[in-house]
Amino acid sequence: MAGMERGNEQVREFFAARAAGWEGRFPGDGPAFAAVVAELEPRQGDTVLDAGCGTARALPQLRTAVGPEGVVVGVDLTSEMLREAVALGRRAHGVLVEADCGRLPLAAGTFDAVLASGLVHHLPDPAAGLRELARVTKPGGRLALFHPLGRAALAARHGRPLAPDDMRAQPRLGRLLASTGWELLLLDDSDARYLALAVRKP
Repeated sequence: MAGMERGNEQVREFFAARAAGWEGRFPGDGPAFAAVVAELEPRQGDTVLDAGCGTARALPQLRTAVGPEGVVVGVDLTSEMLREAVALGRRAHGVLVEADCGRLPLAAGTFDAVLASGLVHHLPDPAAGLRELARVTKPGGRLALFHPLGRAALAARHGRPLAPDDMRAQPRLGRLLASTGWELLLLDDSDARYLALAVRKP
């Protein structure tokens, strides 16, 4: 538990220092977020979660998908990111909650769909985090693990090689998802994006 707290504090500090003007650094990412919401396929009236929402960039698209009768919740660990989301008007599209995605203050079986953008590799314990996302998702609900750049392109952006033991690679990801309540449906790890779609097992 102490290790998880230290890991969370490191993540919090990293994003807190970068929250102001975050979206201005990645102005071309909007279409990628719109596309992943479409592939997640939330329906009118659904309850959806943006886990590790940051500035809540996907909330407007999620709100459009679920309509006025649906429920949209964005959760992030970093208060500075959520303040940026509020400043950008994202609270108009859903509820924003400051919380650890590894210990969500949400009821079991709440969500029809979960978007986790750039989240899983920042979790101190990815298995525990995916298990917690499964806990709050209805059986048959869908999960999208997403990043607007593929793993190789993201590593190159940061000037480092692609890690051979990256848990987001197949088949490691498939095994990790299967052990935490999910079934992997699709994995797209091109330069243009990273998308793993999974379904919550009964």
